[in-house]
Amino acid sequence: MSPRIGTLDSLREHLQWAIELEHATLPPYLTALYSLDPERNPEAVEVVGGVFVEEMLHLALAANLLNAVGGRPLLDTPRMLPPYPRRLPHGDPSFEVSLVPFGAEALEMFLRLEQPAPPGAPPEDDGYETIGQFYAAIEQGLRHLCDQLGEQAVFCGDPARQVSGAHFRHTAGRLIAVDGLASALAALEEIVEQGEGTASGSVWDGDQDVFHPERDEVAHYYRFQELKLGHRYQRGDTPESGPTGEKISVDLADVRPIGRNPRPAVPGSAIRTAQEEFNRTYCDLLQLLEQAFNGSPKQLADATRTMFTLKGQVQALMKMPDGGPTFEYVPRESRR
Repeated sequence: MSPRIGTLDSLREHLQWAIELEHATLPPYLTALYSLDPERNPEAVEVVGGVFVEEMLHLALAANLLNAVGGRPLLDTPRMLPPYPRRLPHGDPSFEVSLVPFGAEALEMFLRLEQPAPPGAPPEDDGYETIGQFYAAIEQGLRHLCDQLGEQAVFCGDPARQVSGAHFRHTAGRLIAVDGLASALAALEEIVEQGEGTASGSVWDGDQDVFHPERDEVAHYYRFQELKLGHRYQRGDTPESGPTGEKISVDLADVRPIGRNPRPAVPGSAIRTAQEEFNRTYCDLLQLLEQAFNGSPKQLADATRTMFTLKGQVQALMKMPDGGPTFEYVPRESRR
């Protein structure tokens, strides 16, 4: 059976969807992260913060893949920020992600988001049940097109648009410059293994733990299992055994209480002013990332600085009664 991604245009379209998919996870992770106090819930902050950084890495890898096949990554667009709750771009319509503080609901949502594909699950290029199945469809399309057209015709992008490891830190994952089929497959493997573990059904993602270099790194799905079940995975543990290592404590009573999927506050109110300021800064971040992935990789440093500005804005917003980030798109002409 021929793959559904059977043309270069279709491949580029699906890789843009991959960028939109990786971005769709960022506001929910950020909201949960900033609802946590690092002093009172250090282990939860470490997990959610680490996953957020790796999702940014996956976004950059998806952009490298799209650039490698002659596409142009788009990030500063209203398509990136539909209202929450929302489904994943072109994903299973029965699953929606929301903006909620860290807690039982957030953990269940993150586990569903990162869940491994069942053994033998087919590639799915649209309406995918798991992220792994979506990337399997992209891999299938890449291999098919290289067979049909030749590798050189598929990987026709400008190598200068690749963002490499020198521009990305704070994760054990690798930011791979994509210049052919082998590096493209390595980039896809990095994305999938960090999310759901190695293809052999392991809880590990193949990297060293960036916070604890003496430990192997646990894939995202299993990191959330650790928080849910209150124990770390240790060597010898499997998906079936669950985590049997040291205890992890999470204090759910000590989380900033923000409403579910915060709505815009009354125009002119202090909360609305803070929400609008945050939204402008977030859209500035999208613009910087778009520039970084379209030939100006040094903009990643400006994007990192903008993340620190966002952090201060969202923490101030969450301290206001009924205050919470709305992640609304602000047109370029309306930003300072």
